[in-house]
Amino acid sequence: MTSAPAGPGPHVDPTRDDPGIAALSEGVGGPVGRRAGRHPWWTPVRVLLALVALVMALGMVQKAPCVEDGWNDADVRATYMCYSDLPYLYTGRGFVEAAWPYDDDAEVRDRYEVMEYPVGISYFAYAAARVTHVLTGNADVSDRAEQPTDGFWGEEQVQREITVFLALSALAFALAAMLAVWFLAGVNRRRPWDAALFAVSPALLVTGLVNWDLLAVVLVAAALWAWARDRPVLTGVLIGVGVATKLYPLFLLGAILVICLCDRRMLDFVKATAAAAVAWLLANLPAYLSGPEEWRVFWSFNSERGPDLGSAWLVAAQWSDRAIEPETINLWSWLLFGAWCVGVFVLGVLAPETPRFAQLGFLIVAGFLLVNKVYSPQYVLWLLPLAVLARPRLRDQAVWQLSELFYFAAVWWYLAGWLAPGGGDEPGFYWLAIVLRIAGELFLVALVVRDVLRPQHDPVRASALAAPAAPPPVPPVGAGVS
Repeated sequence: MTSAPAGPGPHVDPTRDDPGIAALSEGVGGPVGRRAGRHPWWTPVRVLLALVALVMALGMVQKAPCVEDGWNDADVRATYMCYSDLPYLYTGRGFVEAAWPYDDDAEVRDRYEVMEYPVGISYFAYAAARVTHVLTGNADVSDRAEQPTDGFWGEEQVQREITVFLALSALAFALAAMLAVWFLAGVNRRRPWDAALFAVSPALLVTGLVNWDLLAVVLVAAALWAWARDRPVLTGVLIGVGVATKLYPLFLLGAILVICLCDRRMLDFVKATAAAAVAWLLANLPAYLSGPEEWRVFWSFNSERGPDLGSAWLVAAQWSDRAIEPETINLWSWLLFGAWCVGVFVLGVLAPETPRFAQLGFLIVAGFLLVNKVYSPQYVLWLLPLAVLARPRLRDQAVWQLSELFYFAAVWWYLAGWLAPGGGDEPGFYWLAIVLRIAGELFLVALVVRDVLRPQHDPVRASALAAPAAPPPVPPVGAGVS
């Protein structure tokens, strides 16, 4: 069993490969002709980078109403759906005083909650905060330490810092998105246009600046690229740094395990796993050494969390009007996820051909999100690079992302209290949005499972089989015929 070839050759044109794009192209002259030439400068990758830069710029514009409002009005956040965690955590986690996220100083901890994210995000936010202080004139943080923390919000200087902090982060996220597109376009050299489904994603536009998740997304895209280049150690390093930024890249090792079992290359799995472990340990070491208890907050925060936004657990708790204890959800979510992973493993080893990395990674991460106790709006980004390579079809991506966009709108309306019916307090419309989001994910899961079981339906394998054979070598001049 072998993976689909990803070698060099003529690019697969989406207007001839994807029925949905082919239909749309009829309005501008139809699919590209077989004799069409290429622009000398606008290569596919450069077009993709321009597209994702535009999308990220529009994402910044989408946040403008909240910036103009100073992030104060809940109705503005719900109406324009322009919420971001970054401004609130700038003041709420001590970045306003340039506090190190893992500082174990008692006075700092009395004033600020510990950053509840993995170390990669904390490091980035701290660095962005330090640059913000430099660019805004280095406010006297020792003077701020004498003030009550609830008085910072609304101060003119602090609001200016928040704007600069958000702008710096947005520029870094835009760079991360562009790097992600570059990596995705290089996974299969014949299919760079598959990355366009990431570059122009409406989900990327509206959720890219909600939190720091794009920092992990680019590492996942890089891991997909490194594995396609047969570099297991680099793949492991990228996964390890990704796990230090968000937990979910850890599940990609499960995909690598299945591939290595099928292709009898277990040494590559050992290399990738060892490299991931070392990278994760090195990334976490500064935080752990400076504040072990503060470092543990991420793990305790998630284990103590009850049914939260966007999850099936929240629907079950609200619909049944019963409290579900965090311990119960922890147990059952991990049991269900474990069973899902066993199913993906069996699917992979019994498939007629070794599944592709993106296919297995998508299935595993999707299973985690389906049973997780929370589904924040930006979690769609976790699936995005995996989904566009696992099932590179415009129609299928549109169905899935429309369900995500519907949920994205509903969650802000729910938080604003706009979805509670007049006769009661059960937000049935929000439950519907959650169910439709889950259905959209399961729709894409079903298609990927079918592609694994019947590789002839996999667009990537189909285009590889349809690729023209290489011409026979030309005999040297003067060669005789025997």
